[in-house]
Amino acid sequence: MNFKTKILSGLPALAALVLLVGCERLPMDTAQIGYRGTGMEKVTNPRIVAAEAAKHVAPAPLDPVDGGGPRARDVYQNVQILGDLGIGEFNRLMVAMTQWIAPNESCGYCHNLANLADDSVYTKNTARRMLQMTWQINSDWKSHVADTGVTCYTCHRGQAVPAERWFADPPIRTAGRMLGNDNGQNKAGKASVVNSSLPFDPFTPFLLGSQEIRVTAKTALPTGHNVPIQQAEWTHGLMMHMSDGLGVGCVHCHNSRAFAQWDQSPPARITAWHGIRMVRDLNNQFMLPLTAGQPKNRLGPTGDIAKVNCATCHQGVNKPLNGASMVKAHPELMAAPKPAAKTSLLPAALIESAPAVR
Repeated sequence: MNFKTKILSGLPALAALVLLVGCERLPMDTAQIGYRGTGMEKVTNPRIVAAEAAKHVAPAPLDPVDGGGPRARDVYQNVQILGDLGIGEFNRLMVAMTQWIAPNESCGYCHNLANLADDSVYTKNTARRMLQMTWQINSDWKSHVADTGVTCYTCHRGQAVPAERWFADPPIRTAGRMLGNDNGQNKAGKASVVNSSLPFDPFTPFLLGSQEIRVTAKTALPTGHNVPIQQAEWTHGLMMHMSDGLGVGCVHCHNSRAFAQWDQSPPARITAWHGIRMVRDLNNQFMLPLTAGQPKNRLGPTGDIAKVNCATCHQGVNKPLNGASMVKAHPELMAAPKPAAKTSLLPAALIESAPAVR
């Protein structure tokens, strides 16, 4: 057998190897989540789960403190939104936030260390708004987060900027292109849609804007309500992101035999419906208004601020931090602090109130 013959005879094996490289090694874990015969199963790779387990472990809570004593507004200057917390609660929350967000930078990440009351560090105002956003999630979006709630750590995981975030991409250039408008498809290496050929920005229309999320038309024949194929492609792009961001398959939210039927869908579909609207609300009410105060290095290629999507909290698992409820150790994050009985003769400072949800 000459050299050329050897090479040709090895091509089938090489082709098979190339195909297998993109597959996950067996065995896999399978759990039935729907009726038998519908193919509704959750399939997970135990090796990937084990490798990422540490990422989803909530840190141990700080020791509890007495909520009595002087109010923070009576002890410190310029405490705008946490002033009605007891001094012990206030300091405990500050220490926790430092560990959750900036363990390396410490207090200086948000404060001028020469004057803690100073507002010149832009991250201080950002942190105020993020606290208000946390209150809004925990008090007004129980339809999605239930009583588990969220804390700063849910998204930040010890990083100043959450690992999962998104920016708007530059507009698609259509003039002078032989192929015209490609609808943002077939962009290699786009993790937003798990490297698929789908439109790579499903976030702007659905998680910032409020375009209808549909795959099929509502009527059998073409009418004024007909849904173009591009709408289905954008919708599938969002579904790919949600599937990857939550580490689940389509049947986590849909019945495999009737994808569109709400009355046959698992309860998770309702939770996801509220989650999409929660994320849209957070991006418009809290993230976008902060754009003007951000330095250039914190903005995207079109000058927009980083925004949240499903993966920002979930980071690859169905329930963030595998369902651990960190907020139980920090009830002050469940809702904006209510004025307590005065413990000093000093007047209470006005508290910034978070904007209404709707």
